[in-house]
Amino acid sequence: MPTSTRRRFLRQSTAAASALLLAPTLIACGRNNTASTGESPAPASPPPGEERKVGVAILGLGGYARGQIAPALQLTQHCELRGIITGSPDKIPEWQRKYAIRDENVYSYDTMEGIADNDDIDVIYVITPTATHRDFAVRAAATGKHVWCEKPMAMTPEECQDIIDAANRANVKLSIGYRMLHEPNTRKLIQLTKDKVYGDLTSAHSYAGYAGNPPPADYWRGQRDMGGGALYDMGVYTVNGLRYGTQMSPTAVVKAMQRRQERPNGVDLTTTYTLRYANGMTAEGKTSVVEDYNELHIEAAKGWYEVQPMQPYQGVKGKTSDGKILGPPVPNQQSIQMDDDALAILNDTEVLAPGTMGKADIAVIRAIIESAETGREVTI
Repeated sequence: MPTSTRRRFLRQSTAAASALLLAPTLIACGRNNTASTGESPAPASPPPGEERKVGVAILGLGGYARGQIAPALQLTQHCELRGIITGSPDKIPEWQRKYAIRDENVYSYDTMEGIADNDDIDVIYVITPTATHRDFAVRAAATGKHVWCEKPMAMTPEECQDIIDAANRANVKLSIGYRMLHEPNTRKLIQLTKDKVYGDLTSAHSYAGYAGNPPPADYWRGQRDMGGGALYDMGVYTVNGLRYGTQMSPTAVVKAMQRRQERPNGVDLTTTYTLRYANGMTAEGKTSVVEDYNELHIEAAKGWYEVQPMQPYQGVKGKTSDGKILGPPVPNQQSIQMDDDALAILNDTEVLAPGTMGKADIAVIRAIIESAETGREVTI
């Protein structure tokens, strides 16, 4: 670690330690005991008299960063795009022109440690292929900046824990990019479960897929060891959807099946699975990159409720068995997500999607893969 980076890290660690002494009830990032079940605090309100915006640097300038996150940062109230970190120098001029990013806020993957001494940047948002999340997120936390990491969090629970540990060491907040947890209609569905409006849950299913072409072998989404394929790409929505929809953590994968490409490093095109919970309830999941479906449905003793579609950028809609409508869709989900995460920083409160939640979902994904490969039930 460069000397300048170490000095800033020590300054921020000392300040954070002092804050802990002054506020003994503060819970460190990634240590929310209820996070693994999907329970989460309500989005925060702006701090009284607070006008400062959180400065965000995007790490990775691919399609999601370019098409969703950067435009959404033009709509946010509590954070703004100030920097970029990229391994593609040819992308820099366009981003600087479009978003007025200053030269001193532009970094490469090799120079990103220098961001530690840049007071203009508060957050590094990691938006790169899943297999790279662990290394980039750990490096980002070591700069003393808060870390937002896209989903899926990483390839394995062990990699997720490395990210959590790095954030805890640096006393920075870690939030996973589960935009649906911030989406108002989804939050209404979550509240129906928390309040047991329709009684105890009896079953659930979560489907997310799109009818596209199989991903090519030369694209990271078509490479199994990079985190490509239906389960990591779209299946994370179904796994997390069942988590927040039921407010329970599964105890086992009862069975799973995957249809994979027949080539080296080939990805799954479709995955189906059944989860079991401690109360004996089961839930079904299905995800695909070649079949189209999109819904989260919850059955309870006195009725049902659902969001359908459950996760498109264009908007989430929902309804209940007794005719309630969850809607209308919000204009931009990512801007709400990032404003909530920025307010958690400004207010020093818990994030809605902590690292423990991301790790718990990856544990489920790995268990689904094991069950599909062995044909056996797998305890989570």
